[in-house]
Amino acid sequence: MTQTDTVTDLTPLADCNLCSYRDSLLASGTCKPGDCCVAAESGRQIDRFFRTHPDYAADYTQDDFWERRAIAARYLPISQLQPLLSDPDEAVRRVLAYRIPLEWLMEFRNDSDREVRITVADRLPEQQMELLVDDTDYLVRVYVAKRLPTGRLFRMAADSDNEVRRTVAERLPCVSLGLMVNDTEVGIRRIVAQRIDADDLTLMIKDTDWTVRYEVALRAPPALLEKMLDDVDEEVRQTARQCWEAITSEKE
Repeated sequence: MTQTDTVTDLTPLADCNLCSYRDSLLASGTCKPGDCCVAAESGRQIDRFFRTHPDYAADYTQDDFWERRAIAARYLPISQLQPLLSDPDEAVRRVLAYRIPLEWLMEFRNDSDREVRITVADRLPEQQMELLVDDTDYLVRVYVAKRLPTGRLFRMAADSDNEVRRTVAERLPCVSLGLMVNDTEVGIRRIVAQRIDADDLTLMIKDTDWTVRYEVALRAPPALLEKMLDDVDEEVRQTARQCWEAITSEKE
């Protein structure tokens, strides 16, 4: 940097002359322009202000600036959060979704913001998760599929989204995986072939994708392996033969 170069300070500054805390907090040094200030439109400064003065958060729940309301919501006592449940800004509701008691979460079940509903899916008690299986957003349903009791996962085996069904295939009880042997996604069928009960692998011996049949060959019982020795794919035939030889040699 040369002597003629200057550095422009872009730190947002509020006008302390207009601030109601000028003669109290500012005078006592417990707020500071450009650093710890609730009047500036700066999330960093506002957060520092409420971190230092959490008791003031209640005064800003109806503030015109969405970020000021959202940050205030982080510092409010739980008992004072309920009036903010209908806040028009999603950033505020996202904070609330993390903080409110579980019994209030259903207030956000149909929230217009995906991130709010994801938080609901992440926090909702397991016994209520089934209420979210038909959410319009695939990512919300992924969270549901990760937490839904395995005995109820069969409801999501035919979900329209590959990522949701992949999650289901990884968690569904083995005895129910027969529901997914004909899934349209090859990667999902491979997961099924890796997890399904060995006795049910016969359902996948004619799969149209060789990589799925390869997974079948790795786990197939002897009677099924014998049928795969003539598979149309060389890799599958070779794997079936190696597994067959390994089994027969153990018996000798």
